[in-house]
Order: sequence, then C-alpha cells, then structure tokens
Amino acid sequence: MTPVDPKRLVPPGATGRVAVRAVEPTTPLGGAAKAVVGEATEVRAELVRDGHGVLAARIRWRTVGGGRWSTAPMSADGGWFSGHLVVDEPGFVEFEVQAWLDRFATWRRDLPRRAAAGQDLTVEFLVGADLVEHRSVGLRGADARRAGDAASTLRSVECTDAVRIAAGTDDALAGILLARPDVEELTTSDRHLLRVDRERAVEGAWYEFFPRSEGGFHPGARTWDRLERIAADGFDVVYLPPVHPIGHTNRKGPNNTLVAGPDDVGSPWAVGSEHGGFDAVHPDLGTVADIERFIARAAELGVEVALDVAFQCSPDHPWVREHPEWFDRLPDGSIRTAENPPKRYEDIYPIHFWPEREEDRLALWDACREVFATWARRGVRIFRVDNPHTKPLAFWAWLIPSVQLEWPDAVLLAEAFTDPARMHALAEVGFSQSYTYFTWRTGRDELAAYGEELARGPAASYFRPNLWPTTPDILSGPLRRGSRRTFQLRALLAATMAPSWGIYSGYELCEHTPASEDNEEFLDSEKYQLVVRDWDDPDSIADFLAGLNRIRRAHHSLRRMRSFRSHATDSGSVLAYSHHRVDPVLGADSVLVVANLHCDETVETLVHVDAEALGVGGRTSFGVRDELTGERWTWRPGPNYVRFDPSERIAHVLAVEHG
Repeated sequence: MTPVDPKRLVPPGATGRVAVRAVEPTTPLGGAAKAVVGEATEVRAELVRDGHGVLAARIRWRTVGGGRWSTAPMSADGGWFSGHLVVDEPGFVEFEVQAWLDRFATWRRDLPRRAAAGQDLTVEFLVGADLVEHRSVGLRGADARRAGDAASTLRSVECTDAVRIAAGTDDALAGILLARPDVEELTTSDRHLLRVDRERAVEGAWYEFFPRSEGGFHPGARTWDRLERIAADGFDVVYLPPVHPIGHTNRKGPNNTLVAGPDDVGSPWAVGSEHGGFDAVHPDLGTVADIERFIARAAELGVEVALDVAFQCSPDHPWVREHPEWFDRLPDGSIRTAENPPKRYEDIYPIHFWPEREEDRLALWDACREVFATWARRGVRIFRVDNPHTKPLAFWAWLIPSVQLEWPDAVLLAEAFTDPARMHALAEVGFSQSYTYFTWRTGRDELAAYGEELARGPAASYFRPNLWPTTPDILSGPLRRGSRRTFQLRALLAATMAPSWGIYSGYELCEHTPASEDNEEFLDSEKYQLVVRDWDDPDSIADFLAGLNRIRRAHHSLRRMRSFRSHATDSGSVLAYSHHRVDPVLGADSVLVVANLHCDETVETLVHVDAEALGVGGRTSFGVRDELTGERWTWRPGPNYVRFDPSERIAHVLAVEHG
C-alpha cells in the first residue's frame, strides 16, 4: 500500500492556529451569493482556537480581477463573528475573513483581573508596553503619540499601578490598536464570491405582452399605446416573448393543434426561419430599428424591456442547416423533436449543448453568448430565459459570468419550473431571479411556509423569487374559472409577498377558461394565435393592479424578501404576513397583509400580530392605514378581529403608522 501523506487528510480550513469555519454567505456549490449595490451584506464566520485568548476578525473584499482591498471589522457573538460589507457598483466581488488572536485585547482584558486578584503586575506592564509598541508600528500623528505615551507610562516605575492600568486599558488607545490586525498570527479563509446586482435584479413589477397581437413595433401600432398604459400602471419591466422569425415546418395551430392553416401565426418559441434566427426580428413585427426605438421610448417612460431567450430551434432555423452537429439525431437520421412527456413540441428541435467534440461545444456556447451580446448592444439588459433547466449547469456557469463581466447591469430571470435542487443550482451559477412554485401554492399554511422558505430558507442568500400567478401555458388552481376577486387576490399576494412579481397580458381581464377540465393550460392561448382584447372593458382589474404597484413603490419594506414574516390566524381561510424594514435613509416601514383566501365567501377570524416581526415591539397599540381603502384603525400586539365580506373587501394591506 502506498503511504498516505497525513497533510492530505487535514481540512484546508484547519491549517492555521485559528480555524475559520462556516463562512457565510455562500452556496452549496461554492458559487456566488447575491448582494445589492449600496446595501450592507452580512458576512458571518465561526472562529475556533485553542486557549482562552480574545479572537478578532475582519472582512476583506475587492472586485474580482484585482483592485484595492476594502476592510470592515467583525464583532463577536459567542463563537460567531459577523460584519458587513458594502459595494457601490454592480459586478463580482471576492471576499475573505481574516482572523487572529488579539494579544493586546487579551492582555487588556486580563490586566484588571490580575490586579483584582492582587497579583504582581511588574512583568505584565512590560508585556503590555511591548504589545503597544509592536501594534503601533506605522502609526502617524496623534495616534502614534497616544500609543507612545501609553507605552512609556506602562514602563515607568515612577507611576502608580493605578495610573499604569489606566494607561493600558484606555478606550481611546484600544480604539486605535484594535482596528489593526495582529499580524503575528493571522489566518485567512478561502476566498468567496459575491454577485452584486443593481436594484432591478431584486425587485420590480413585470408585464408580459405579445407585440404581434398589438400590431408589432411599426409606427402607429397599438403596441406603443400599450407601452404607455403599462408604464402608467406602475410596471417596471415590459417582457416580450421571442420576437424572432417563426418556423413553418410543423407549425402549431390554435390551441396547440398539430396542423396550422395558412394564416396561423405559430408559437414564437419555435424560433427560426428563412428570415433568420436569434438575432433577427420577425418581419411582421418590424425591424431591429423599430425595436430599438421601442426600447428607447420605454426608457423615457421609466420602463425596461426584457427579452425572452429561448435556446431551441424550429426545423427551419439556420443553425439546423449550418450546424447539424449541434443537434441530436435518431438512428434513422432524423432529429428528435422537443418533449416533456406527455407534452410534445413537434415544431421545436432541442439543441444538444454537449456535442461529442469539444470544439463543437465551444463554438455552440460562443454562438449562444453572442445572442445575449447582440441584444445587449441593442439596449436590452434584462433577459427572461426559457427552460434553463434543460441546459447543462456548466453552460450557464460559463455563460452568465461571461455576459455580466461585459455588461455588469445584466439581469437574467430563469423560467425554471422544475425540482428545487435544479432551481437552486441555476441561481447558484448566476441567474438573478427565478420563477417559483407560487403558482401552485394556494392554502394558508403552504403559502406561509413558502414565504418563510424564500425569506430565510437554505437558499435565501442566492435564490431570488419572481412570483407569477399565471403564464401563457399555466392556468392553475383557483384561477381556473375563477372570479374577478380571485384574480385580484392572487395578484395581491404575488405583489406583496415578494419584491418581484409579474402578470401576463390578459390577466387584468380575468381570462380564466381552461383548455379542458383536466388540462392546466388556457383555452385559446395567445401562445399559438393572435388575441385582440378590449383593454377598456369595464370589468378589467387594471386599476387594481396599478394600485398594487403604487403601494409597492410607497413601501420600501416590500422591496426585500428577507423582511417577510408570517402571523398566525384562527382561520385556515385567512393568511397574514408582514414586511418590516429599517432603512438608514428612509427610516422604518412596516406593512401587514391580511388576505381572505376564500375571497368569494364571508370569513371572520382573529389575527395574532407578532409585534417584534412587525416592528412594534414594546407598544400596546399602533395605528394602521389600509392602503386599499384609506381606512384607519387601531391595532394591538396579539389577537385582532377581522371580518371579510366579499362585497366590501378581499384583504387588508395595512401600513403601520410609526409616528
């Protein structure tokens, strides 16, 4: 048997005198946790060392690729140390924890104890003087003079013990010296990554619509009016399905039928035709210049345009002809069409992202990166990525940082309805946000638990949710043949549970007819056909949705997921949760949401307010204002009575008056 070098069996974090354990935030894969520009990010670590000395630590961080290190102290809480770092620009940051035995702090702590025990302090004063002199090397000005005076006093046999103790334990001296690491025993952790994003990667209201149903991007088309209304209703992002040419082969007809008529428009997710692929614009929609004008007008209105990136090809996509090595072939030589049994997508060829030859794989990946680069150069910085979980993690782990290093403000939303492990892994490798299971969470307990999981679960430091009540494919649970109130309720929950939420066109008109009783999809889905709507329908809930966006903008506590807290209720029909946040500039903000999940029924119950979670600890009562109606009440910590009559209200959105 070959001898084993014992060093191979030593954990990397245990090679120094101080062991730096469990550094947070990080991810299971060791990827980048997420932070926000200008906002403090907490870093925690557990420090372990033999003996009884005082340990100290600090955070060091810098932009990946070099630059000057910034530092911040960490404070102790038992064996754990924590501190905060703040980054002012989007991009990738590397950070590490440095820890040491603070010999001066240990001596300073022990000196009064020795004096109280009546010990001879002669040698201890000399030890202290040596520590002060050693620690003060490099000091200048008043700090150097203070340290020099302290060392001289400690060495002076003419001073009383009381004077020498006072000199050695002086708080001002400690403030100078303890900010400097004791380099004699310095342990540095492994480096960890932090992805620092701009605000839109964290929060925003999204609105999706099909420009082809509104006449495309041509001057004078209804699309431009829709953009104005979407902006006026407080949406931050206009999300466009793929705008590229659509294939002819196996084109789908209305309701996903297998045979399309000559006038059927097909699914925009079947990308590619003789008119081009991912960099081209469908000729019926207009030109690249038309879209660039649309993007510019959106920016003038304070709205960003998000583009759908769907890496899949119709049989007519140029890549099928030019790069056959990028597609899987069956034994008969044909290409297998996309499927998610029992669903089949006969109009789509999936791309094989791991060709046998490495040069083919690299060429494919470069081509995909160029798709993002092309649209980034045209002004798009937000991308909704279709089915990312059907592509290799290694592909995204390579592509996303590559894109964001060139465009640090790029935001990528993962449309990943898949198992939690893959959803979380996609967030780890770089996706800024993700779709969630909110669409299928309908009960009080499961909604409360899911909110808590998103706020404080194991993935909370890197998985950011975006809540959508429906998609063009999905008409779920209570929305199937649901009432107008049900659509309002689900929108209210999405808009107030998480910082990012969105709706698809037609939601405000409460479109609710399923394809069949056992089919989760819409009947007459806009995914397969043009849909012309009456946006002035008097039954529209557009004004209600606009009101939700106004509430969101008025309350900064709704802009962070970690502020979510659930509150107990006595009825399984009533969900209660709050957001509380203290901003150094905006101050304290608290919102309590109480919603009747059976919104077409009368319900009364008690809501048990957790005062600490709501930010009203120590108060016997507090004023609230219902942001939906303007009504004011006095509430108290503990039980509060509520009654929901469908003719009056479906929920309370209560802003706490902090005074």
